[in-house]
Amino acid sequence: MTIAQGGTGLAAGEARGRLAVLWNRIPFTTTVVLAILIVGVATGSLWHAAEHQHAFHYYAYGLPSLEHGRWWTLFTGPFYALRPWFYLPMAGSFALMAGFAEWHLGTRRAMAVTIGGQLVSTVVAVQFLELSRNSGWAWADRISGTLDVGFSGGALAAIAITSATLRTPWRLRLRAGLCVYAGVAIVYVGTLADLVHFFALVLALPLGRRLAGPAARNANKPSLREWRLLASAGLVLLVVAEVVMWLVPGDGPFGSSDSISLSGNELLPLCIVAVPILNGLRRGSRFAWRCAIALCVLAASQMAVLAGLVAITQLIREDYDLSSPPLFIVDNLLWTVELVLLISARRAFRVPSRRRRRKIFRGGPDPAFARLLLGRNGGSTISWMTTWPQNTYFVASDGTSYLAYQRHAGVAVALGDPVAPDGTSDRTLREFSAMCENTGLVPCVFSATAGTVAQTAKLGWQHVQVAEDTLVDLENLEFRGKAWQDVRTALNRAKKDGIEFRLVRLAEQPWSIREQVRALSEEWICDKGLPEMGFTLGGVDQAMDPATRVGLAVDADGTVHGVTSWLPVHTGDGEVGGWTLDVMRRRAGGFRPVMEFLIASTCLAFREEGAKFVSLSGAPLVRSNDSTPRQMVDRMLDALGSMMEPYYGFRSLHAFKAKFQPRHEPLYLAYRDEADLPRIGIALGRAYLPNAGLMDFAKLALRRQRVVGGGVVVDRSAAGTAR
Repeated sequence: MTIAQGGTGLAAGEARGRLAVLWNRIPFTTTVVLAILIVGVATGSLWHAAEHQHAFHYYAYGLPSLEHGRWWTLFTGPFYALRPWFYLPMAGSFALMAGFAEWHLGTRRAMAVTIGGQLVSTVVAVQFLELSRNSGWAWADRISGTLDVGFSGGALAAIAITSATLRTPWRLRLRAGLCVYAGVAIVYVGTLADLVHFFALVLALPLGRRLAGPAARNANKPSLREWRLLASAGLVLLVVAEVVMWLVPGDGPFGSSDSISLSGNELLPLCIVAVPILNGLRRGSRFAWRCAIALCVLAASQMAVLAGLVAITQLIREDYDLSSPPLFIVDNLLWTVELVLLISARRAFRVPSRRRRRKIFRGGPDPAFARLLLGRNGGSTISWMTTWPQNTYFVASDGTSYLAYQRHAGVAVALGDPVAPDGTSDRTLREFSAMCENTGLVPCVFSATAGTVAQTAKLGWQHVQVAEDTLVDLENLEFRGKAWQDVRTALNRAKKDGIEFRLVRLAEQPWSIREQVRALSEEWICDKGLPEMGFTLGGVDQAMDPATRVGLAVDADGTVHGVTSWLPVHTGDGEVGGWTLDVMRRRAGGFRPVMEFLIASTCLAFREEGAKFVSLSGAPLVRSNDSTPRQMVDRMLDALGSMMEPYYGFRSLHAFKAKFQPRHEPLYLAYRDEADLPRIGIALGRAYLPNAGLMDFAKLALRRQRVVGGGVVVDRSAAGTAR
């Protein structure tokens, strides 16, 4: 009973804490939402429709209320909903949009734009109906006699103004979504609420940058990506309009949609055709652009034919009434606007076909060319991985620098920093980004250092830490003190047990040694339940490269107890200034501290050769500094790291490397914006596990259940964490 009470008290405390956070950050939004709910309970409109109550015309706003002098309805109406089930979307949308505005603009400014937007949009809509109702426009006559409630006009105005504070391309995405919603609603539905929403956006969007205050960002010239977004948004508007007319036939400002709405049999082919066209427009496909042009021309030609028929009819019948423009003409006029937009954005749709792209990417430099530039320019601790044969190379226009990347799921995943002369990496990144835009690929840079992240930030990209490099400086390296006790113990025990250290080229070793190394690797892979990972994680094939050094622990009988491979780190002018640890394998049941022995012995050997440092390689999904603020992406990566830990032991491997007292340098994923992350995640999964199939992941899930449910203890030692 005490436990239950304690749990209840803890839950209540957490709820109060979250409410306190909301009150501190968005007090205006929280107050309004609570007021809406309190008014709904007090008046009974939470369970009885407000529009059916006798007092409805005393608190609902509209032209009849203002004509009768009920000016207070402008302030009371926003706290009601027409029907009980409207409360959830109304309060929820207000909390989302007004809360978003208050979070970005501050409480005072958010209050001003939300309340002001509600009042101004409502007054302007009412005045518009006052001017239009006696013009013979049937829709205006009908709507001018209706009343409405709700705070949606103010919420839309607030989020429209807040969009000016967003970075590219989120600003355009949000505004396009708002315009699609308001445009479809006012043209094809046309209620008083839709009219208020329309004027809220028409008035707020042009003033967004001025009213947003210091948080506003400068609007840049639309990029190719944004032109594609605009064209896609226009087509979405038209397709959504057809669906709305079929599902919810309305009698809007331009007439009833019953006469022009498509049937279900006609709407289905339109949606089937529109979906691949939209996907192609998003990617910049030339073929999709031509299909969209043809679709718009077909619709616009219908309007031209109808206009000709109307003109002929008017000549024959002088009493033909044109006072109310038919919805058919307006509908086709929107297709004409989309046609003009597609023609204006034609330069954004030059992505070649898939067959053409295969021809384009078929050629290009080979790893030998990459090694030549790497030796000349130098690179980061993982730059040697760019010379592995799975990579494709983007060479800058001057031919002196490159980025290695792999294409998966429509993403160009660049590996590490550009291999470029000093001061030219920013140009390489810009040209790489432009190449991706022109070929329909999503660009990103994986395992980039802080310098490259700073260059991508100038392009408006974002970044998140995905790994942490561990570096050991060799110049003053001495295994003295308590911190090095495990390392000294491993060295002394190896000497006692007759374990010999060899630093060799694996390709030059006898057949028996090479076969033992392969056997160690295969044993390790079979124990993991998934295929060996690639991309930034090499294997025995990469260790066979003559440029790679391999450390072996061999006993007096010639048995290999452990193996490590080391990749060269070029510092420019043909110099190798350090080495990066790649492969770590140990024999099960062999010399237990073999990894400590191998790494320590290799460090001493490289120091004697004049190397300045070694990198124990980056541990994926690991960070040592927990003091930095965690974003949602960081929390997702932390969860992924926890999920992968029982199989690949990234965190335990990172803890093992701490025995060598390394310094840490973060490695980042640089990407354009958060919308690219799902595709980048799929691409990285394919890059790291190119040979994994559905059966492999099914086995992985079953193994995880056994690990978690069966109480299996995961080996946290160097034996369990060796790569």
